[in-house]
Amino acid sequence: MNFFRAPAAARAAKTLDRTLFARVLPASAACLRETKTISKYRKELEKTGELLALDKFSPIVPDPDASLAAKGARCLVLKPEVKPSAPETWSSVLRQAAESGDVKLIPYDVNITYDLWSYLDVMKAILPEDLHGEIPVGFNTAGHVAHLNLREPYLPYKHIIAEAIIDKNPNIRTVINKVDEVGTESEFRTFSYEVIGGPDDLLVEVSKSGCVFRFDYSKVYWNSKLDTEHRRLFEMFQPGEVVADVMAGVGPFALPAGKRGVFVWANDKNPESYKYLSEGVKRNKVSEFVKSFNCDGHDFIQKAADMVLEASRDNYCAVVEPARVSRSAPKRPPPVRVPLPPTISHFVMNLPASAIEFLHNFRGLYHGHETLFAPHTDVRLPMVHVHCFAAKGDKSGEDTAPLDGIRERIYKEIGVRLTPGDAEKDNEVLIYEVRDVAPNKRMFCATFRVPPEVAFAPRA
Repeated sequence: MNFFRAPAAARAAKTLDRTLFARVLPASAACLRETKTISKYRKELEKTGELLALDKFSPIVPDPDASLAAKGARCLVLKPEVKPSAPETWSSVLRQAAESGDVKLIPYDVNITYDLWSYLDVMKAILPEDLHGEIPVGFNTAGHVAHLNLREPYLPYKHIIAEAIIDKNPNIRTVINKVDEVGTESEFRTFSYEVIGGPDDLLVEVSKSGCVFRFDYSKVYWNSKLDTEHRRLFEMFQPGEVVADVMAGVGPFALPAGKRGVFVWANDKNPESYKYLSEGVKRNKVSEFVKSFNCDGHDFIQKAADMVLEASRDNYCAVVEPARVSRSAPKRPPPVRVPLPPTISHFVMNLPASAIEFLHNFRGLYHGHETLFAPHTDVRLPMVHVHCFAAKGDKSGEDTAPLDGIRERIYKEIGVRLTPGDAEKDNEVLIYEVRDVAPNKRMFCATFRVPPEVAFAPRA
């Protein structure tokens, strides 16, 4: 039964009148003879489906008789279809409880207020029915900010949508709507926006993967829908390895990896991202492992390889203070020195609109340093994780055109054809589907090892 019927006066409203959502729901209640049986009968009536279950509503209420309520008497609110005067609507559990005198059924009115309505129910009450199919629910968030990308038909209702989002999401104070396309108007993936609810305050704090990020959301790129992808990659990195994060943003890959004892040389071309990345390195106490840079990604790829090799030859080490075993310990154990390896194990390139176009910079990455790698040592050439966009294939999974297109674009940049397969194997590429970004557009991550003929070629 739908307890939240749309009030006619709310349909197509442009302002949010919360009083319109108040109504009285005629229901029933099972008044308990002894309060100690509350838990027992609550569980049993949940199983029979007779207990009234609403979000933000407790089915345990004081007895309507004030004198009994003063003595602690309680009732369990039941669904409207359970009629006190019609025992045929009761379950056997309820009938037995009534016959034994444990409960007494009475009519009970439930006051449905705006607070009990879900965001989706409010939107369905207000928006025209032809707009119910794509009500904005899966929006991005960054700290206290909700970021929408409203389609044209929803724009007349943008302020009321924002109000409802703030009402129904306690952590959200500001709602913004994007007014251009990320990655087209700005090379830094920032966007123009309008505030449609709450204060114009986009300085946010986000806690993810054991790290705290603080940044101005209007000046950097952040996507809360990439949390799973961030975790998938940084969990591949092993402590003591070196990762070059070419388009690091404010550090969603870099800072958690640094917490795990992974060396990360993190770069972003956006001066604002670099500023907040550098602050995040200090705030999260990973400066021994994470170094921040503000370079063009095209230059950074080879520069990172050169700098890591030079720093390793200069015997750079991360100095880690071990935790004190106990307060009674006579002294703290000596610091642990973790040497920086001479080579990079992973390159992360999270700029899906154009990252593939940076791959030609791997040509000559380790020219003249062949002896650092197999078969001269047990070290393998770096693994590259490059994000990109492509059209969706068909649902059968037999349409390989999107993946073939990604491999063709990689070939044009590095001059080596990679075959689908295991990224650990030479000249093979694993293309992982990350997420949908539009009805016919999907984000992928192509992972492969830099081929020897690319890494050891002469630099241009």
